Amino acid sequence: MKKYVCDVCGYIYDPAEGDPDGKIPAGTPFDQLPDDWVCPMCGASKDSFSPMD
Repeated sequence: MKKYVCDVCGYIYDPAEGDPDGKIPAGTPFDQLPDDWVCPMCGASKDSFSPMD
């Protein structure tokens, strides 16, 4: 699964880890995150993330 990086603060969303603080279980692909999910570091929206190469 592809990792995504926040263009605002550099936080990396790793699907293997999920977002435990945001109640997102490990194994959740980025495209399956809820539309209202935000970056846990800076609060940026999902459209502020880019796929990592």
